[in-house]
Amino acid sequence: MFKTIRNQKAVALKEIPELPFQQLRPEILALCGSGKRVVGFFGVKEENAIRVYTVLADDDEASILLASSVFDAGASYPCLTQEALQFAAFERELWEETGLIPEGHPWLKPVRYGHDRHDRAQTMESYPFYKMKGEQVHEVAVGPVHAGIIEPGHFRFMCAGEKIEHLEIQPGYQHRGVEALFLKAGKTYMPQLAESIAGDTTVGHSMAYCSLVESLSGTMVSRRANVIRAIGLELERAAVHTGDLAAISNDIAYLPGNSVFGDNRTTIINTSLLICGSRFGRGLIRPGGAAFDIGPDTAKQVVRNVDRAFSRIEEMCEKMFTSASVLSRLQHTGTVTHETAARAGLTGLAARASGVKIDVRADHPTGAYNNFTVRKQTMADGDVFARAYLRYMEIRQAVSLVKEMADNLPHGPLLEKTQQLLPSMMAVSMVEGWRGGIAHIGITGADGAMKRIKIKDPSFNNWIGLALAVRNNGISDFPLCNKSFDLSYCGNDL
Repeated sequence: MFKTIRNQKAVALKEIPELPFQQLRPEILALCGSGKRVVGFFGVKEENAIRVYTVLADDDEASILLASSVFDAGASYPCLTQEALQFAAFERELWEETGLIPEGHPWLKPVRYGHDRHDRAQTMESYPFYKMKGEQVHEVAVGPVHAGIIEPGHFRFMCAGEKIEHLEIQPGYQHRGVEALFLKAGKTYMPQLAESIAGDTTVGHSMAYCSLVESLSGTMVSRRANVIRAIGLELERAAVHTGDLAAISNDIAYLPGNSVFGDNRTTIINTSLLICGSRFGRGLIRPGGAAFDIGPDTAKQVVRNVDRAFSRIEEMCEKMFTSASVLSRLQHTGTVTHETAARAGLTGLAARASGVKIDVRADHPTGAYNNFTVRKQTMADGDVFARAYLRYMEIRQAVSLVKEMADNLPHGPLLEKTQQLLPSMMAVSMVEGWRGGIAHIGITGADGAMKRIKIKDPSFNNWIGLALAVRNNGISDFPLCNKSFDLSYCGNDL
């Protein structure tokens, strides 16, 4: 029933099976019940109809499964969420964008309030927040304007005394219409647009987008360019994880950690600056390869920088994660069990901290990751401690990969000329960003122009994880739980 492809490999649209949804639905549920993950479930508007694509990842077989169903405008279908919770946000998004109704969905509310949403009567002001009754129950509203400089998002807590009974998260304030902009922007500006999807994931989204374009055009990237890209991606991973350890330290008043981690994050992002002139990796990746080379002297400096930074990070982690006062705040706080993380479809570090063994670099390797081994690292407890300590483990592996890659840069050109996009094709580009699995899905029309681009930031999967993590915790622990996930408002809102 499904067409099987590989990550970052294009397929002709005519090869993707089209099936009535009543026939496809039990197959989707069976596959998800056996461990497959939803990567995309989205609609493409056709004349008087909506074609819905289902994209599943088979991590055991390093493959991607594709199928489609055609619905009349305004149609309904029996929802998937009741039996496969990981579809919850995907079905909400599909309903908001197209008006297709997932009957029986337990939480059918808008996700983003896009300017081109199907029902413009749905507004942020009229969002139907969940309500609880009881003499001890009270509501606490936080945001969308926050005390710091973070982006806007609204949190509505239902508390019994100090204990959180329920948290509802309302994103959507950062909606910029990014997917539509990709269809309007000229080729020159699309890479910059990809870099701006989520400012803290510049390299991750840039790599996903450029790899998508290369897949749809048949453009080959040299081994040297692929390794330089991966160095940029691992530097981004190490830098953000280090910054998050600084922020977690600050939230628990562990000021030595805040200072040391913050200082060494600067060393790592300045290494990106050394390579491409941007601390955040802007301009490094372009369709066809890499826009900046790493010469022998720069490669040696990269290794020295990450060695020096990690030695200090490691020393501080050894102190921090053996401190009784730190452990008392981190352990058993904000716990998400393995079963819950798997059912909810969490991705990336948030999933691995609960023992879910997924990592695109290992499960669906492309580019440099075909030649440099990534070991999937997990923790078992799914609490703030697990999410913090796993960051330390992933920094260590990222630094090791950067050093190995910088010491073994292959020869080859940096940038190949990008060919024209092939007509009537589809490709799925998955990249393991520092938060988790990023997905850019592209469809070209008969004229070879990009007809639809669907973007999924890991935050889209993981906001539900934060909501579940804080249940039965004290409301004063929310900032710590929130930082341990460190999700993106704009990456989710698109």
